[in-house]
This record gives sequence, structure tokens and C-alpha cells, in this order.
Amino acid sequence: MKGKKTLMIFILLYIAVFLLAFSLGRYPITPLKLMKILFAQIFPIECTWTIQEETIVFALRIPRILLSSFVGASLALSGLLFQTVFQNPLASQDVLGSGEASAFGASLALLLGLPYAMVSLSAFLFGLSSIAIVTFLGRKVHGDGKVALILSGIMVSSIFTSLTSFVKLVADTEETLPEITYWLMGSLSSFRENDIVFMAFILLVAATPVVLLKWRLNLLSLKEEEAMSIGVDVKRLKTLAILSATLLTSASVAVSGSIGWVGLVIPHFTRSFAGYDTKHLVPLSIISGAAFLTLVDTISRTLTTTEIPLGIITSFVGAPFFIYLITKSRRMR
Repeated sequence: MKGKKTLMIFILLYIAVFLLAFSLGRYPITPLKLMKILFAQIFPIECTWTIQEETIVFALRIPRILLSSFVGASLALSGLLFQTVFQNPLASQDVLGSGEASAFGASLALLLGLPYAMVSLSAFLFGLSSIAIVTFLGRKVHGDGKVALILSGIMVSSIFTSLTSFVKLVADTEETLPEITYWLMGSLSSFRENDIVFMAFILLVAATPVVLLKWRLNLLSLKEEEAMSIGVDVKRLKTLAILSATLLTSASVAVSGSIGWVGLVIPHFTRSFAGYDTKHLVPLSIISGAAFLTLVDTISRTLTTTEIPLGIITSFVGAPFFIYLITKSRRMR
């Protein structure tokens, strides 16, 4: 019963953030006016709003809020999966280098002057390639499999970070370098409608098996022999979790650039309410991740006259909040 109450609170929290995102901005839309505009598409309601306000709702606010929700949910779930698989509270969405690989793919595409769609595709494919490289290297390292993957991920991250630095070094300082730098800081200001469809599809494909098997993720804390004794194939479950997390991270970076801290902070935030049971953590992380990034994106486009990159705000908010969470957990012990 407690789990259901917590879930309802988180859903209400997301709804509040959703309405707040419409109420703030250069053209604020009140919740009442928003409801009228939305329901007018179904029921005959007297028009008390302008065409401009209706255009803002359907062409700007709803697409951007949906995209920020999908990206936030994906990053949060990815971080939770990596923390669960590696039993490491410091693991985040890019622990295996998929974030850095995606960043290099996008930077390379921008250096070559490719169109927006190719930039996103390059980032996504390079992000997926990281898991293949990490898996290959991990098999070559003797010893604990988890440690081997983490070490391989560190090495892959370092390599792709160096490659991205090289791309920035040779990029044109007048046009290409600023574009690469801004993209690497994360933003939703130049999204396309296809990005929303793409993120919705990836989130559905990657999150569905995780949600269906969320209770089994608790078994990843057991030794392989213990899990096998109760009929659970831990290797297959770990593979599913890692592939889903990598897919979510790569897709997110492909459409929004590099946004840190979400996959690290949000799982810890949800644990403070729901404990360590993944049956509750999975849906709560998805909802709170969506609410968090929607709130951050709202701040980024309303705080100043120019948009602040999302990566700056998530770092500014995430680092102190993470310190608060870990100090709070120590006091509770």
C-alpha cells in the first residue's frame, strides 16, 4: 500500500511540473487555459484564447515537455540499471562509455558538416558501439566480470573523450567549435518532431522488458549460483539490463547532447522514498527522471533571456543534492 501511495505522489509531482512548464516562459499559459485548449480538441468549448496561444501549446510546449520527459526518464532508468547491475551507488548512465562515445559521434558529424539528422544518428550509433567494445575488452580481462566491465568502460570513456578533444582541436573556431561545445553541454532548443518519436520508441523498447522484469532485478545482488538455484539466469538478466541502459543513454545523448547527473542523482532520490526494492524503484525513477529534466528544461529557457545549457543546470543542482543525499543516508545509519 505504501508503494502505491508513493507512486501516486510521484505522478502528482510530475503533473505539477508539467503544468508549471506551461505557466512559465515568454508566453505563459495558465493551467485552466491549457485544459480548455486541450479539451477543445474533443469537446465543443467556447474559444477564450488566441491562435498564438494554441500554436504555442501544440507546436512548442507540448513537444518540448514530452521530449524532456522522455530523455529524463531514459537517463534516470539507465542510471538505476547500471547501479543495480554493478551494485555500485556511484555508477551513472555513462559508466560504460556510451555517453562519451555518443558525444564523439555527434562531434565528428558536426565537424564534417553533416545535417542534423545525421548528427543524431552518428551519436546514437557510436553510443551503441561502446557496448560492443566494452564487452569485447571485458572478456579479455581475467577476474571479476563486473570489475572487468567497469575498467573497460573507464578505458573506452577515456579514449572517446580524447577523440572528442581532438575533434574540438581541429574544428573551425568561428563556427564549428562553438556548435560542438554548445551541443556537448546539452540542450533541447533545436529539437525536431522526429526526435520525440524516436525517443518514445526507444523508451518503449528498452523500458518495457525492464518494467515487466523489475522484481527480478533484485536478484542481481545475489551470487550467480544462488540465483540459478531459484531458476533465474543472471547472465541473461544482466545482459538485458546493460543493453537497455546503453540504448537509453545513447538515444538520449543523440537528441539532447550530454546531460550529466540525472542517472546518478535520481536513483538515489527515489531510494530515499522506496528503499532498494527495484519493483518500486523502476517506475519511480522513470517518473521522477521525467519530472526532474522537465523542471530543469523549464528553468533553462526561463531563467535568463538566452537558454542555459541543460548540463550546466543539472551539474549545479545535482552535485549539491547528491552530497545532501549521501550525508543524509550516513546519518540514518
